Amino acid sequence: MSPARSGDRAGPYAGPVTLRLFDTATREQRDFVPVRAGAASIYVCGATVQGPPHIGHVRSGLNYDVLRRWLAHTGHDVTLVRNVTDIEDKILTKAAEAGRPWWEWAATYERAFQAAYTALGCLPPSIEPRATGHVPQMIELMERLVERGHAYAADGDVYFAVRTFPDYGALSGQRIDEVEQGETDCGAKRDPVDFALWKAAKPGEPSWPTPWGRGRPGWHLECSAMASMYLGPEFDVHGGGLDLVFPHHENELAQSHAAGEEFARFWLHNAWVTTGGEKMSKSLGNTLGVDVLLGKVRGVELRYYLVGPHYRSMIEFSEPALQEAVSAYRRIESFVHRVRERIAAPGVGTPDPTFVAALDDDLGTPGALAAVHNAVREGNTALDAGDRAAAADAAASVRAMTGVLGLDPLDPQWLTGSRADDAAAAALGVIVDDLLTTRQQARANRDFATADEIRDRLLHAAVSVEDGPDGPTWSLKDA
Repeated sequence: MSPARSGDRAGPYAGPVTLRLFDTATREQRDFVPVRAGAASIYVCGATVQGPPHIGHVRSGLNYDVLRRWLAHTGHDVTLVRNVTDIEDKILTKAAEAGRPWWEWAATYERAFQAAYTALGCLPPSIEPRATGHVPQMIELMERLVERGHAYAADGDVYFAVRTFPDYGALSGQRIDEVEQGETDCGAKRDPVDFALWKAAKPGEPSWPTPWGRGRPGWHLECSAMASMYLGPEFDVHGGGLDLVFPHHENELAQSHAAGEEFARFWLHNAWVTTGGEKMSKSLGNTLGVDVLLGKVRGVELRYYLVGPHYRSMIEFSEPALQEAVSAYRRIESFVHRVRERIAAPGVGTPDPTFVAALDDDLGTPGALAAVHNAVREGNTALDAGDRAAAADAAASVRAMTGVLGLDPLDPQWLTGSRADDAAAAALGVIVDDLLTTRQQARANRDFATADEIRDRLLHAAVSVEDGPDGPTWSLKDA
C-alpha cells in the first residue's frame, strides 16, 4: 500500500488523534486542533531558487513531509503548500553575474530542487506556487495594509510601518527598537525598523505595474499572499527553517495580522544542518550538495539520515554519522527482504503503540525509529526461530512505520530508485544477511573457524562486517 497522499480522507490508524506540536509563537507544545475537523492545512516556505540544493535546504522539505504523512495516516485530508521564491535579490545578482536571464536561472534551479525532493522520497505538494505568479494577490494585500494605516508608499517603494503593529516581535522575541531588517537601499523608509513590501523598479530588473508604480515584490509579502490564496485567512501550520523566524516569519505574521487575517495557528521550525558547528550555507562555502551525496549513498539512506534526528535538533554532518545511518537503514531493509524471500512479501500492518506515541509527541522521529528497530530485532529473532507468523507480523508493522517516515523498503521508488543498482543492492543485502545468519549460528556453536571463514569471504567480496551489541552490521568497502 502506498503512503497516503494529499486528498486521502482516511488512514489505517483508528485511534484518537493526540498529536502535540511545539509552537514557536507560544514556545510550548500544544494540542493540534485543526481549523477544520478532519483536515489539515500546511504552508512550508520552500526554496529560493538561486543555486543547487544542499542537504540543509532539503531537510525542511523532509521534516514537513513526515508531518504531512503522519497527519494523512491519522485520517486527515492534508493540503500542503510549498512555495517557490523565483524573484529575489540573490537570484537577480547571480543570474546577472552568469550572464543569464533571471527567469532561466530560477527555472533551472527550481527543477534541481524538485529533482532533489523526488530523489529523497518527498510526496509532491498539493500546490507549488511561484511568487511571480501571484503579484495580483500581493497588490491586493498591500492595498488593504495601506488602507488600514499599516503601510505607506515612498518613491515607488511600499513599506510596512512596524510601529503600527503593537505585537511586532512576539514570534521571534525581537524588541522593536533593536530590530535590524537587513535591507539595503532603504533611504525612503520613514523608520529604520520598517520593512519593504514592494521595491521600485530599477533599470534592467523585472517589474510589474502597481498603483504606486512599477516594481517587484519583497520577500515577506510573497508568502503571506500565497498562503492566504491557497489556505484561506486562517490555516493550521506554517513551517520553515529556524533561520526564517526573523525577519521572514515575523514579518509575515505582522503583515497578515495587520491585514485582518488570523493566519497560522502553529509555527514550526526545523533546525539546521551544520558543518564544523556552523549553519550550512553557500556564503560559508560549507555546503554538501544533494547530487554529490547521492553519488555516495542511496536516496532512501540519505532520507533516513536526515529524518532520523528530531526536527528541532541540529544535525552536525559527518561521513561516519552518514555511514552509521546507512548501516541502520540496511538492517531494516534486510529484515523486510528476508521475510519477503523466506515467507512472502509482507503487507502493511499497524504501527507499534510506541511509534504512535513518539510521533504524537512533536514528531519524535528518534523514538519512532527506535520502535522500528525494536520490531526488526524481534522479527529477526522470530524468523531465525522458524516462527513465520510472528516474523510476518513484525515485517508488516515495520512497513507501516517506515511508510509513515517515507522509508518503506518495499516502496516502488526504493525498489527501482533513481540509481540502476538499487535492486541489486537489495538482493545483495539478502545474500549477505543470510551469510551473517549462518555465521552467527556458527559462533553460537563455538565453530569459530567457520565464522572466520565467512567473514573472510565477505571481506574478499568488499563487504566489511562489524560485530556490535545488537548483532553484526555490514557495509561495502571502497574498491
